[in-house]
Amino acid sequence: MFSPQGPSLRELAIQSLSSVERGYDLLAPKFDATPFRTPESILDATTDALRPFGPFGQGLDVCCGTGAGMRTLRPLCQGRVTGVDFSAGMLAQAREAHPDAEWVRADVRDLPFTESFDLAVTFGALGHLLPAERPALFAGVHRALRPGGLLAFPIGAPPPVTSAQYWALLGFDLAMRVRNAVWRPPFVMYYRTMPLHEVRDELTAAGFTVTTVPLPPLGRRDDGSPRYRLVLARKAAPAD
Repeated sequence: MFSPQGPSLRELAIQSLSSVERGYDLLAPKFDATPFRTPESILDATTDALRPFGPFGQGLDVCCGTGAGMRTLRPLCQGRVTGVDFSAGMLAQAREAHPDAEWVRADVRDLPFTESFDLAVTFGALGHLLPAERPALFAGVHRALRPGGLLAFPIGAPPPVTSAQYWALLGFDLAMRVRNAVWRPPFVMYYRTMPLHEVRDELTAAGFTVTTVPLPPLGRRDDGSPRYRLVLARKAAPAD
C-alpha cells in the first residue's frame, strides 16, 4: 500500500496518536506517497462528470490537503482557484506544488468566505468530521458559493456485508473509536459515518438542491449499480 517514499510504520504510529491537525502536519511531506491521497481516477471521473455543468468562474477545494483537487478545478474554472485546509503542513506542500493557486488556512467548520465561488469540491475529507459537524461545513460552503453555485464531491457505495472491504472498514472504524475513547487528543477519521441519505438530508437543510450522477469510469458493483456517485448540491439562483 505504501511506496518506499511513504511514511514508515513508526511515523504512521506517531501520526495516529496525534490530533488530526498535528497528524497531518507530520504526514504532509510524504502524504502524496500514501494511499490516502485521492486517486487520479476519482479526480478525473469527477472532472468529466462536471464538464457539462461548466465552465465555472472561481473554484474552491474544501479540505484541500496537498492540493490534489486542483486536477479537477483547473480544467473547469476560468477564474481564481483556492484551497482551504487547517493543516499548515499540508498547505505548505500544496503551495509548493501549485504556486499560482491561492491557499487559505482555516477551520472548514467556519469558512471565511461569502459568495466568492462558483464551484466547490471536496475529496475524501468528510470522514474527518463527526456527523454533528457536517451541517456547519455545508452551511459554510453554501455561504461561500455565489447564487447558482455548485458543491460537488464523490461518494462511494457501501460495500456488501459479504466483502472483505466491508469488514476492513468496520474494523478500522471500531479501532478508531477505541483509540479515541482511551487517548487524547482524538483523531477523527471514520469511513462509515456518511451514508448518502444522511448527507443528502444535511445538504438540503443547508439550503441546497441535491442530485447525484453516477461515475461510470469507476466501475459497477455486482448488482449493476455504480461504485461511486457524484453528489451535486446546487445553491439556488436568483429568481427572475
